[in-house]
Amino acid sequence: MTRKPYVVVIVDDHELFAEGLELLLTRDWGELFVIGGRTTFIEEAAELASSRDADLAIVDLSMPPLGGVAAIRHIKSRHPRTRILALSGTDDFQLAEEALRAGADGFLSKTVRPEALVGPLQTIASGLRVLDPALLDALLSNTRRPAADVLAALTPADLKLWSLLSTGMETADIAARMVVSERTAKRMIASLLKKLGVGNRIAAAALAGRCGLLDDLTDR
Repeated sequence: MTRKPYVVVIVDDHELFAEGLELLLTRDWGELFVIGGRTTFIEEAAELASSRDADLAIVDLSMPPLGGVAAIRHIKSRHPRTRILALSGTDDFQLAEEALRAGADGFLSKTVRPEALVGPLQTIASGLRVLDPALLDALLSNTRRPAADVLAALTPADLKLWSLLSTGMETADIAARMVVSERTAKRMIASLLKKLGVGNRIAAAALAGRCGLLDDLTDR
């Protein structure tokens, strides 16, 4: 049984790009995709996706004034079954991460050849996600190292405590190594966990391992 073509809507204020993409999808891939409509206005994105019962939406992240992230939120709120591919002409990976958090199912740079979007669109339509390799590398890099402001908030004593905590040392032993009372050690541990943004010692140890900090810290 042949599946009906996926209904695609395009949200992009670059008319030439949007027209070219529509032409490509309908001319060369008409058996897979049908264009349900286009808009250059973020405020119209959700209504367009909903009224066309869109399977897929292609959203430019750089659209003024609200930005493509707002369009993604609106679409997912109004018509959650629409799968969204976010595109950007810049290498602002923070914006790309915001798009994914807002509900985008994939992100690619606009520098890719238009015909290269066909495969990702099919992948997203099937329920999987697609990420630009450079964005994936950036996200993985961020997970291996805590945010700069977190590290900046840690004192040498915090780093020493984190190291001791990550070895599985008991509170009494930590107190002895830090030359404080056990009560003070408990208070210091609670403060450290809060600074790290984790809920328990196991999570703190896991974070230390991912960051590679245990390889660098001394006096463990």
